[in-house]
Amino acid sequence: QVQLVESGGGLVQPGGSLRLSCAALGSIFSIGAMAWYRQAPGKERELVAQIISSSTPNYADSVKGRFTISRDNVKNTVYLQMNSLKPEDTAVYYCNAKVRRHTMDSLRDYWGQGTQVTVSS
Repeated sequence: QVQLVESGGGLVQPGGSLRLSCAALGSIFSIGAMAWYRQAPGKERELVAQIISSSTPNYADSVKGRFTISRDNVKNTVYLQMNSLKPEDTAVYYCNAKVRRHTMDSLRDYWGQGTQVTVSS
């Protein structure tokens, strides 16, 4: 079984910073892409940032220059550093990882439980 455990959400003032973490735990052979999504009330879930080990990260236009995604392949953890936060960044943030549990397995999608980020004065 594989679990993605998120941490780091909370309430922050506009212009502030937060760092989200997401650790993949369990029976893991390898991890492909890791990503952060978010879903605001009344809106669809959207991709915020994605990172694949050997590629340049991808970002949504709305967060370019403010958010940075990184990963620690030893710890099977992905991070999202969020700076210059705006009220429109308020959402539940979900991490996603494509995980292969053993050598014969295919890559499967796993999701974290979600962490609330609220940007408000």
